[in-house]
Amino acid sequence: MTKLSVNINKFATLRNSRGGDNPDIVKVAIDAQQFGADGVTVHPRPDERHIRYEDVRQIKKIITTEFNIEGNCREQKFIDLVLQTKPNQVTLVPDTLGQLTSDHGWDTIANKDYLRETIRIFKDAGIRVSIFVDPDIIMVESAAVTGTDRIELYTESYAKHYAMGNKQKAVEPYVQAAIKAKELGLGINAGHDLDRYNLQFLKQQIPWIDEVSIGHALVCDALYLGFENAIQVYKRQLI
Repeated sequence: MTKLSVNINKFATLRNSRGGDNPDIVKVAIDAQQFGADGVTVHPRPDERHIRYEDVRQIKKIITTEFNIEGNCREQKFIDLVLQTKPNQVTLVPDTLGQLTSDHGWDTIANKDYLRETIRIFKDAGIRVSIFVDPDIIMVESAAVTGTDRIELYTESYAKHYAMGNKQKAVEPYVQAAIKAKELGLGINAGHDLDRYNLQFLKQQIPWIDEVSIGHALVCDALYLGFENAIQVYKRQLI
């Protein structure tokens, strides 16, 4: 079964736009669990423009399902936060300071030694590790030697080409990357720009995906469908 992890960053963006605590991010995490999400994802950034570091600490206290923290592991503050809160999974993303959103995977060849050392820190603490990777077989092969447990396929290109009507062309590199990952014993996550229109086809083509992490599109749908209904709509695409 492919799990749905709901990224709640956008709720924090809304809260921060007015200050105060509305919406209450801890309650959002509690509700996501109660509404059927298999996990909760947060992606704190150094400027704390959405999820704050203290949010992560507070969510850890109430989480009853999978907890996934994404972020830039070149920031020592991020590493310290993950080691303090010990989520089920940490997803390493090659962000740069001030980056609007994640937009590429790791160059697992150029960063192989760095990733191996960093991944070992988290695995020694009992935390499952996933790293952001583009759908490139060479990058997947190199990811396997870093010691990571999983890769997360960066799906912006898939979503873009799917929207243009080129479904098979859109998904083919991801299928090949996923096949290679499976051969190498890597778990597979996927995320970025997935929505209720393109999710089912991706799942059908790569049925062994372990987890998808979805935030922006699901939160946008929640404005019209309601949060609980939106979560259930997305879960139905993964059956």
